[in-house]
Amino acid sequence: MASGGGDVQSPRKRKREHAEGKPKKPHGGAATKGKKRPVAQGAHGFAGEAVAKKQPVTPREKRLAAKELSESRKMRRKQNYSLEKELTKLWEKMRCHSVSKEDRSKIVSEALRKMDGKYLDIAGSHVTARVLQTCVKWCSQSERDAIFDALQPHMLTLSRKKYAVFLVKKLIKLATKKQFALFISSLHGKIAKLLRHTIGAAVVDYAFQLATQPQRRQLLLELYSTELQLFKGLTEQKSHSLLDTISKLGLQKSSVLQHMTIVIQAILEKGIVEYSIVHTAILEYFTIADKTSASDVIRQLIPLLIEGSTVIDVDESSVANELPKKTKAKKKRLSEPLIVRIMHTREAVKIAISCLRHGSAKDRKKIIKSLKGHIMKLALNDFGCLFLACVLSIVDDTKLVSKVVIQELAKNLNQLIFDKNGRRPLLQLLHPLGSRYLPPADLACLSYSGEATENVSEVTSESKVDAAADKEHLEGTQIASDSKKDPSQRRHELLIKSDLAESLVQSCIENVGELLRSNFGKDVLYEVAVGGKDNVLDGISNRIHMLHDAIAADAAQPKTEDIEHAFENFHSSRVIRKIIIDCPAFAITLWKKALKGKCKIWAHGHSSKVVAAFLESPSSKVRDIATSELQPLIDSGVLKIPDHKTVEKA
Repeated sequence: MASGGGDVQSPRKRKREHAEGKPKKPHGGAATKGKKRPVAQGAHGFAGEAVAKKQPVTPREKRLAAKELSESRKMRRKQNYSLEKELTKLWEKMRCHSVSKEDRSKIVSEALRKMDGKYLDIAGSHVTARVLQTCVKWCSQSERDAIFDALQPHMLTLSRKKYAVFLVKKLIKLATKKQFALFISSLHGKIAKLLRHTIGAAVVDYAFQLATQPQRRQLLLELYSTELQLFKGLTEQKSHSLLDTISKLGLQKSSVLQHMTIVIQAILEKGIVEYSIVHTAILEYFTIADKTSASDVIRQLIPLLIEGSTVIDVDESSVANELPKKTKAKKKRLSEPLIVRIMHTREAVKIAISCLRHGSAKDRKKIIKSLKGHIMKLALNDFGCLFLACVLSIVDDTKLVSKVVIQELAKNLNQLIFDKNGRRPLLQLLHPLGSRYLPPADLACLSYSGEATENVSEVTSESKVDAAADKEHLEGTQIASDSKKDPSQRRHELLIKSDLAESLVQSCIENVGELLRSNFGKDVLYEVAVGGKDNVLDGISNRIHMLHDAIAADAAQPKTEDIEHAFENFHSSRVIRKIIIDCPAFAITLWKKALKGKCKIWAHGHSSKVVAAFLESPSSKVRDIATSELQPLIDSGVLKIPDHKTVEKA
């Protein structure tokens, strides 16, 4: 038994040794030592030589054998493998930049002929889905129509597939109005289900962005109640908000609230909150939700908004340099918290502001910490700058805000003060909610509270008149919040204690000439020069006087052909005029250094506005120093004062 058991081998091992041409090793006891087994000897005989001839020896032969084996397996596994290979070769030709339009058209037509009747199988494949997507991009309209007609019944299925989703997006992007309307119609009753699907939600949101306003309402309405989900005719009624829909259709507010709570909770549990259609639905929910329900949604939103994927640390340059550029860019994008990535719509800003406003002090701390390293991206963004302005106006923890936000802003002041969006957080500190710098829609966004009593919708052409009427009401009012700190104290701590004001004045002095002549930079210069609203920069008056001297020195320079003079430039002449009227100290400095005895030279064109501003100043001291020289120019008709000022003088 013992000697027999030693020779037993598993079938797999015998097969492997036979394939490798190796002799079998003895497994027995002492009786087998020194003896050559017949089986091993046979393995080196004729059979062994035949096996050795079939096995690859050189590395090249092994690669070719592995390739042949892989090809044969793919042929058995994939039904259209040979077609995939042909299409891949055509794809490499059609996507080449150097190919002419005529040649590309021929290649695309040839590829479509090969795919005819197999579009559904092609669309689901990792390889061929890209080929079909490129064909849709470059083919003729008739060919595109044929592809759309073939795939239209299967669009919802393809919208859930990992690779086919890009083809669906391309088809609806290039679809005709009729085809797009057909696709929107096919989504009816399935919006809520698709929004809970990681891939399908991207298709719905893409269609939402391309849709007209009535189509958007049609997509949103079925999220509001079961009736609207079941009866398609109800979604075609015209309404501008959820409250309008409830009143027009006679829906019960409690049932709508219950249905929307179920829908939104399911979406939040999946973590799919990066899409604008979800933001719009949540904002509509806030208009009817009670405080408890709204707080529950915000409590669930905050962890989702501040999380970001873990990536390579920026300091690990040795590892990061090994990654391809595209991979590093993708990882950098994914490292950003969601609250930064979604800042491309007004609805997303309102969601973020709601979380900031109604979150606890601990929640606010988490939100601000998540912004570290992304402040400049937000500041230069059309909507991100509004969120930063809200952070500076709401959060009481000024030490944390100074450490995370103010420090990064201070490092990049020279870029921010000239940028249309970048200047807005600075202007919010200098002049909160200034209607001169923020349009009504942005003012409404900053003042958004997310409460049910406030129905804040987008400013349409019909509501622009009302928004303009409310502009003066919003102007200068502080943002209502649960903050405990006095707003003026918060501004003082963020500007003066953090030394941001010092850096800001220094940047203005260094770039005074460019700022005066800049469309956006002049606003920052004006606010700093006049000391900000409520004289918030009173603590650095000496530095502001240095800025006055720098402006006056620039204005005192003689005319040259190289650069337009400050008094004659469109932007600078108007900002200097405003500073003269609002800041008597600057007016006196400018008169002494640049205008005294030279008013006749500047009494024409844009510069005449600067000269006339001395007589429009509310300060009697400013008017007195200029009257003796300007009155003769007025009497002779050389200098003209605006009519309303002449009337007031009379």
